[in-house]
Amino acid sequence: MTAGTIFNIQRYSIHDGPGIRTTVFLKGCPLSCWWCHNPESQRHGAQLVVWKERCIGCGGCKRVCPEGAISVEGFPPVIDSEKCSGCGRCAEACPAVALEMVGKTVSSEYVMREIEKDLIFYDQSGGGVTFSGGEPLMQPEFLAELLEKCKAGDIHTAVDTCGYANWEVLAGIAGITDLFLYDIKHMDDLVHIRTVGVSNRIILENLRKLAKVHSNIIIRFPLVPGINDDRANIEKTAQFVSEAGIREVNILPYHNTGMDKYARLGRNYRLTDTREPSKELTDSACGIFSEYGINVKIGG
Repeated sequence: MTAGTIFNIQRYSIHDGPGIRTTVFLKGCPLSCWWCHNPESQRHGAQLVVWKERCIGCGGCKRVCPEGAISVEGFPPVIDSEKCSGCGRCAEACPAVALEMVGKTVSSEYVMREIEKDLIFYDQSGGGVTFSGGEPLMQPEFLAELLEKCKAGDIHTAVDTCGYANWEVLAGIAGITDLFLYDIKHMDDLVHIRTVGVSNRIILENLRKLAKVHSNIIIRFPLVPGINDDRANIEKTAQFVSEAGIREVNILPYHNTGMDKYARLGRNYRLTDTREPSKELTDSACGIFSEYGINVKIGG
């Protein structure tokens, strides 16, 4: 039985594939997208989150920290991420729940018990389970074991992925995955490296290969003003998707609802001045994809 690290199990999800779904969020991601709304997913291990508005300044966290990673000269406590080992003692000692550990190691059996609690909703709605993140392909053995268990239980599965992994990992789960939700962020490699943190070459090549062996892929295109919303990029994306033989795209309009999470992690948010795309921009993007014979849906 394989163990893995997750940071959330979300029930009654309707934006991560067909029907009512349970979304299992695995921790760890090779990307660092400027607009990421789950920044707590990027680091693989457990991570400390600070809720500054809850802090009462008692200093209990500093007293129990074995690494001397916490300063409480003011509100809230300041965490030295280089020293923090992620042991969680400070969170356990905090009476105001101002400190929280995000991420825990669990067995595949534990996850399956949680998934199976919602079987009635899957049966009635045509739903199932979606493995998301972070990037689930970063925990390939854990993911594969969960997919196998779901397949044995006749539970519909979806994998939400950025595609940045060795092809062998994707190929290894293709036969036990019912649906892939596959992200394309930007077609220009230099822009991709600047705003996402890695090259897009592996991502695009893996998508080409996956489309040849798997018939159920939905492309997810995050529409981020000032990053990837220009007509030339959207047309290149639509052309690439069409040539790969994929006929469905979900446009995910940018939102900044994850911005506060960055402050809780002690990180800076890069797109503080970016606003949600206008209806005109979203409609224009939909029109471009439609011109290439692609079915378009706004949202997941």
